[in-house]
This record gives sequence, C-alpha cells and structure tokens, in this order.
Amino acid sequence: MRYRAGVALRALVAIFGGYAVAAAIAAVLAMWLPIARVEAALTATMAGLIVYPCAIMWCFAARTPLRALGGLLLAALPLALLLALGAQGAPA
Repeated sequence: MRYRAGVALRALVAIFGGYAVAAAIAAVLAMWLPIARVEAALTATMAGLIVYPCAIMWCFAARTPLRALGGLLLAALPLALLLALGAQGAPA
C-alpha cells in the first residue's frame, strides 16, 4: 500500500507541479523575450511543452516524492521572481 501511495503522490506532484512549472516558464519567456509579442508567446508555449514532460520525468526519477516536490519548487522559485519583476515593470 505504501508503494501505491508513493506512486499516486508522485503522479499528483508531476501533473500539477509540472504544469505549474511549465506555465511559469511560458509566462516568463513570453514576458521577457525581446521579440514580437506573438512570436514570444508562440516560442514560450513551445518551450513550456518541452518543460512539462521533463518535469514529469523528474518527479518519477527523484528518490522520494518529497524530493520531487522540492525540485519543482526549486525550479519554480526563480521563475516566480522573474514574473514578479516583470509585473512591476508592466504598464497598468
């Protein structure tokens, strides 16, 4: 039963945490890429589609579900800071 709970927890972390990291990287890239807005949005979306499966693989390759969550949080922290910096400079 403990094994199944670990797999279920990893799956939840992978699905929701991976999506959060992929969405954050897409938002950061769309905001910070120095190209036209449409091209930045498309490039950022494609990058997010690459990051999401990598995050899922990380969750199942990590030694414990807690380490998987920690790795995703560690990846999301600088992205959140960049989003906050970009939001401060955005016109109201």
